[in-house]
Amino acid sequence: MSASMLDAMRAAGLAPHKELELRDDGKLTRYRVQGDKAGSRNGWAVLHSLPMLCGAFGSWKSGETHTWRDASHKPQTLAERAELQRQLQTMRAARDAERNKVQAEARARAAKLWDRARPATNAHPYLQRKGVGAYGVRQLRELLLIPARDTAGELHTLQFIGSDGAKRFLSGGRIAGCYCPIGRPLDSLLICEGYATGATLFAATGRAVAVCFSAGNLQPVACALRAKFPALRLIVCADNDPTPGNPGLTHATQAARAVGGLVAVPRFDGGAHA
Repeated sequence: MSASMLDAMRAAGLAPHKELELRDDGKLTRYRVQGDKAGSRNGWAVLHSLPMLCGAFGSWKSGETHTWRDASHKPQTLAERAELQRQLQTMRAARDAERNKVQAEARARAAKLWDRARPATNAHPYLQRKGVGAYGVRQLRELLLIPARDTAGELHTLQFIGSDGAKRFLSGGRIAGCYCPIGRPLDSLLICEGYATGATLFAATGRAVAVCFSAGNLQPVACALRAKFPALRLIVCADNDPTPGNPGLTHATQAARAVGGLVAVPRFDGGAHA
């Protein structure tokens, strides 16, 4: 494996957990990203050698994709440049095929776990601590199972929440554009990040909620819902983060603008932002 490609993977925050043997044969290799949980293989990489050394890598978990090529060799002829483009297209096809396979496997695992689980009750320690109800979620042993569905209702993956509040996702599942629905939309639909926030909003307003799981997924979900409900009023309920750049509010604003929606921002008593 090229040392400079490994440097690029490190710079992108996708360094392999251990030494990765990657051949320049155009075959995609999955690997555990440094910092990911043991047993996971969310990272992927592929390398070609002709007409020049080039590659691509990314993460199923974050959805990001990066390309790399040997800076010491630039294609000189039209044929070399055309071959490079063909190799890049081949790498994209390999990435897409592997992603579809990984996501299909995750859908099957999610369906089996969902069928094994029982409907959750408000007695779960996490729900009690948050003071929210169990709306369309299930429980398997001590874990809450939060479904991530597309706008057609198909289950793609699961979020697991432990009694202590620790959260993780089923490995390899599609999250982009997927959400946990609470209630049925009438004239409006609220969009938020986490389940506890969504359950609180539903209890307080009676309005349907789409739980997106992360700030980065607000816009993909909002766009998917706008396509499904073109006349519905969409209200993106921001997490008002006390962190540099306020990512919760930033992503919520971008999502609302993308679909012609509104933004709701929480405040504590006295006017301080939550």
